[in-house]
Amino acid sequence: MSSMLERPALKWIPLTLVMGVALAGCAREGFYDDRNLDYTDVRPAPPLVLPESRNTQRYNDAMPVPQAALQGSRVDGAADVAPPPSLSMGSGLQPEFVERRQVGSDVWLVVAADTGAVWPQLEAFAQSRGLGIQRSDANQGVIETNQATLSLQSALRAGSSEVRCEQGGRSVANCLDALEEYLGARSATASASSWNAQRLSNARTVEIRQQNGAWEVAIPQTAERVWAELDHYLTLDFTVENRRELLEKSPENYSFLVNYMTASEESRNPIEVVFSRDVRRMTQNIRLVLEPQGNQSVLRAINESDRELSADDQRELLERVSGYLR
Repeated sequence: MSSMLERPALKWIPLTLVMGVALAGCAREGFYDDRNLDYTDVRPAPPLVLPESRNTQRYNDAMPVPQAALQGSRVDGAADVAPPPSLSMGSGLQPEFVERRQVGSDVWLVVAADTGAVWPQLEAFAQSRGLGIQRSDANQGVIETNQATLSLQSALRAGSSEVRCEQGGRSVANCLDALEEYLGARSATASASSWNAQRLSNARTVEIRQQNGAWEVAIPQTAERVWAELDHYLTLDFTVENRRELLEKSPENYSFLVNYMTASEESRNPIEVVFSRDVRRMTQNIRLVLEPQGNQSVLRAINESDRELSADDQRELLERVSGYLR
């Protein structure tokens, strides 16, 4: 009786073996093919060759990248890759897609997209307004028209661009107004990835360093451009009474006077406040000074109050301010 019960179970053994062999075959060449080794034998395909009879005017670079975007010296060795910056700064400021910068009578636009993305829009702007393009050079980032010259270069912040509209070396207000409106209308279609598309090489990064016991920021850009950037963001950020305030600014001397409460002062606990000479947390006047050094500049924080400004406090303020440039 027991042998009769076992026979149906034995009938499934050959079928199980057949299915196992079949599935094993699928794992190599069927649904579960392992292609890890296939890519070692890949050979590059020959380049696409268009016929000589083609109309060359119909073919252009989709997104030409001006050489102006590659500012700074090239790095021969491998560079350390830093993580991409966030869209907002450490202070929580959120830059607009198109913003203005000004030093004296010099005015330009800063666009939150890399030069490769902005260049086609500049060409489209010149054509749509019928400016009469005389010369368009993507490598130099220059479009010369009958009315003005449009120029494009990388901005201080990674992934951003500077756009100028000038005639005879002077900014053209009407042109900048129209450009700002035109580029701003296209901000909704701009790719967020363009913020991180342009990476700065080690030779162009902002460096916080200590010299003779004092901290300073070395910036590989001219003082005029850096001052305009700091002016824009200090005006937006240093607006908190009894915490941080922008008191005065001097484009002639590339300096700012701020009233600032340091992090060490703000973090004093109640016991430290009670037993200290000052029974309340206080701000102090500090002057931020940019020193031009050719195509570079150095930012320093100079104490202009009776309260002590320690090296740690100095560095904390400089790190906050230099964050506008990253």
